[in-house]
Amino acid sequence: MSKEKKSALKEKKGVSVSETTDKSSIKSIKEKRSNKIAPSQLIASILNGNITALGKAITLIESKNRKHLKDANNVIMGCLPYANNSIRIGITGVPGVGKSTFIEAFGKHLTAQGKRVAVLAIDPTSTISKGSILGDKTRMESLAKDDNVFIRPSASGDSLGGVARKTRESIILCEAAGFDVIIIETVGVGQSEITVHSMVDFFLLLKLAGAGDELQGIKRGIIEMADAIAINKADGGNLKSAKLAKEEFSMALHLYPERPSHWQPKVTLCSAINSEGIDEIWKLVLDYMEATTKNGYFEVKRNKQSEYWLIQTIEEQLKFDFFNAPKIKKELEKQMKLIENKKTTPFAAADYLLNLKL
Repeated sequence: MSKEKKSALKEKKGVSVSETTDKSSIKSIKEKRSNKIAPSQLIASILNGNITALGKAITLIESKNRKHLKDANNVIMGCLPYANNSIRIGITGVPGVGKSTFIEAFGKHLTAQGKRVAVLAIDPTSTISKGSILGDKTRMESLAKDDNVFIRPSASGDSLGGVARKTRESIILCEAAGFDVIIIETVGVGQSEITVHSMVDFFLLLKLAGAGDELQGIKRGIIEMADAIAINKADGGNLKSAKLAKEEFSMALHLYPERPSHWQPKVTLCSAINSEGIDEIWKLVLDYMEATTKNGYFEVKRNKQSEYWLIQTIEEQLKFDFFNAPKIKKELEKQMKLIENKKTTPFAAADYLLNLKL
């Protein structure tokens, strides 16, 4: 049958030629999207520094689909022997402190020295809409155009403290791809700092002068985790108050007991928008790396971090398996209704669910 006759028959049945073409195009697109890339291919491409493959691999390991778990683990294991050769830096600070502006200036400083930089930026997920803006590439527009930079914004989801569920594994992939410096930008809302601290070598706290949190900040545990404090936006009329804040934080740091690393945290000034003080901060990072490598703390810390993430991974997997068990899903709904009708308590319901045989 000729194409003309087929088209005529389809038109009689109420299906236009354009509709058929559109459906064919959609099917073709879906088929292309569904074509899986073998883990071995992803690994080979990542080791060759292929950014597209790196992005696809991170998407794979972030997937909550259990069908992707085996491939994700294979990719991670394939990249692991080529990891652990970068400097991992965590950067935190309250919203508005200028984290993205600082990272852009810091990243450009590093690439100017021939470094390859990966930025894993964690965007907060709305507890209401479950959405996330993921606008870090927009905020770091100039840095994103650099061929030696990889920026990966990830939604925090329901992970502890707003740290993306698979950030730890993403670090391994980025190191295997040949990135010299891995920067992790936290959400900056409190608990995320603890989790990020457990996966980086150097932890930088950005502060603002005159924000009214100098003394309050001294009380917070975040100060105990910081390897350096940078007072950002130290320029123009804000320079005087920034210098005062530097003195206050410097005095406060001396009140804390000596750290296992034997490193005394430093306080410095910077203006990310003017790219001032960036070189001093990078020198601090290098000094820290040299000191902790010499006294053996660097290796001890990384081993402790691996142990911590072993426990975290087990807990995460147990939680996932529990809540996705068909029997639990069914019984959980029943217990919810009993709680609403005041016929049981959350504690009794939890005890009942935890003792179910799956």
